[in-house]
Amino acid sequence: MEQFLENKLYSDVEGTCSGAHGYIIAVLSILDIGSGNVMSGTGQAEFVTRYRAIVFKPFKGEVVDGIVGEVNKMGFFADVGPLNVFVSSHLIDPDMKFDPNSNPPSFASQEEVIDRDTHVRLKIVGTKVDATTIFAIGTIKEDHLGVVG
Repeated sequence: MEQFLENKLYSDVEGTCSGAHGYIIAVLSILDIGSGNVMSGTGQAEFVTRYRAIVFKPFKGEVVDGIVGEVNKMGFFADVGPLNVFVSSHLIDPDMKFDPNSNPPSFASQEEVIDRDTHVRLKIVGTKVDATTIFAIGTIKEDHLGVVG
């Protein structure tokens, strides 16, 4: 029974997002599995379980590395682990101009190009937390931010 509960915890919790705790990346250890309570009317059992986990909860001002997934004239989306961060064209260095004629679409200056699969370092300027997901806005308009490598 204990092995079943452990497997159920791993499958139900890992890879999910809790607004209060952020993205649950991995369960490290199970501290305690409480005694089960049978739920009236259904016959199902409910177990209160305490566990340790690796979580990712982004906060305003945090500097993170990501990979650009989509570029359009409004800005670009970067994947930072499970988090998708939008960087508006207003939060990109003014030297970088959107080039709709390039394939794939990109933001380019004389020194750098940002297109799909480009590694970028960005700063989170705002987050919005829902019950099951986190939305973030980022910037690359400060020193030491932008294309990495």
